[in-house]
Formats: sequence, C-alpha cells, structure tokens
Amino acid sequence: QVQLVESGGGLVQAGGSLRLSCAASGRLFRTYAMGWFRQAPGKEREFVAAINWSGDRTLYADSVKGRFTISRDNAQITGYVYLQMNSLNPEDTAVYYCAAKQWVATMRPGEYDYWGQGTQITVSS
Repeated sequence: QVQLVESGGGLVQAGGSLRLSCAASGRLFRTYAMGWFRQAPGKEREFVAAINWSGDRTLYADSVKGRFTISRDNAQITGYVYLQMNSLNPEDTAVYYCAAKQWVATMRPGEYDYWGQGTQITVSS
C-alpha cells in the first residue's frame, strides 16, 4: 500500500513556475514508478510525466517536454516525487494528480494502482 499526498498547487501567471510535491508513505515506495497526471474541467485525465522506480528513466507528454521536470527522492523514509513546472500557460490549468505503480513508468492512467487526492493549478493569462 502507498498513500500519496500532493502539495504545491495554486494560482500563477502565464510564464511563471510552480513546483508540485507528492509525499508517498509506505515501505515499498522505492519499488514504485511514479506519475503525474492532470484533468481539466470537461476533459479526460491525461498523462503529464512519469519516472521509473530507480529514477533512471523519465517520460513526458509532448505538451510539457522542455518545460516540466519530474524527479524523485528515495533516500528518506517518506518518499517524494516532484514536478517542476516552468513557462506555464493557461492550457496547463487543471487538477494535478500523483500516482504510483510498480517498477516501470508508463503513460496510461489505468495502469496506476494508487492515486493522490489532487491539487489545483490555475494559470492566468
């Protein structure tokens, strides 16, 4: 079992930056790949970024490549995964979710077993 809690959301102007954090409790955190997904009103949940259990492989949606960076910290008792978001634009407005699955990062939300409650990001123009 992995419990996930996101933080760091808020309101930001276009062109600005935010850093999301996801605290992951559970002794098996180090065996889990972690992903970030987002869902805008009236739209389906979509993949943003993911990172392998070891941190040596990352995946990004085309829409965020070069702007967002995913990273993880396996060294602490409570594991963390981060999403650094730069050059934000209004199309990035959504609820952002942290998710976990074993071992290998993928882009499909249906393959993730555990989800956080989500954090709202609003980018004003």
